[in-house]
Amino acid sequence: MDKTFTLDELKQYDGQDGRAAYVAVDGVVYDVSNVGPWAGGKHHGNTAGGDASQAILKSPHGKGVLAKLPRVGVLA
Repeated sequence: MDKTFTLDELKQYDGQDGRAAYVAVDGVVYDVSNVGPWAGGKHHGNTAGGDASQAILKSPHGKGVLAKLPRVGVLA
C-alpha cells in the first residue's frame, strides 16, 4: 500500500544533509535520491521535496523518465 504524503511531509524529503530526495508528479511521489542530476536535492533549478508536475512538463525529457524511478507513495 502506498504511503500518503501531505505537502508538508514531502518537504522533509529535500535531499539535503543526507535526507532522501522525493518529488511528486501528478499525485505520485517518486524517489530521486539515486539520480545523479538530483544530487543535493536540486536539478535545473528545481528542488526536491515538492510537486514537480509543472516543471517536468517543461523539461526536455518529459514524463518518460518517471518509469525508471522508484514510486514511494501518493500526494494527499
